[in-house]
Amino acid sequence: MTDAHLTEHRVSQEELLHGNFLHAFRDTVRLPNQSLATREYVVHPGAVMVIPLLDTPEGLQVVLERQYRYPVGQVMTEFPAGKLDPGEDPWLCAQRELKEETGYTAKLWARAGVLHPVIAYSTEVIEIWFAKDLTLGERQLDSEEFLDVFTATPEQLMAWCQSGQVTDAKTLTGALWLQNSLSGQWPLTWQSLA
Repeated sequence: MTDAHLTEHRVSQEELLHGNFLHAFRDTVRLPNQSLATREYVVHPGAVMVIPLLDTPEGLQVVLERQYRYPVGQVMTEFPAGKLDPGEDPWLCAQRELKEETGYTAKLWARAGVLHPVIAYSTEVIEIWFAKDLTLGERQLDSEEFLDVFTATPEQLMAWCQSGQVTDAKTLTGALWLQNSLSGQWPLTWQSLA
């Protein structure tokens, strides 16, 4: 099967913004019917999200964060996540972000998959990683980073997703992966950090 009947082709490109983090463009594209249209989009460096699993005497918990997100003007509940540095391996980024934001390190890791959170206007791709066999240490937050770290049961997280308390797209996707991996429907392949 071919997708040629759906594919758009760039005719010209105009740079709109080259910021510290994001790069925005307006392209003129040729549609499959040969008409012209414009597409505005943001180039994003890519990111990772970590679903940290913590075994406690009370049972399995997930490590979550609460952080103010300026564009939406509210505190959001999220899994730990962060953007890739230029040329950075996503697994190394996942390890770095988990340690910096939560203080946890993990001995076992599993790559779940990827998600494209905003396909209509961004190139952003987020790799989803699971982490377990956690050890708590010191957080190493960036100077401009302010967040609370807490734990919840998978059931609590799913209830917050259902009630609309959790609306972050990557965390909702992470909750789907978590639910399906815990049920055995989406098995993970674990690898040791050592």
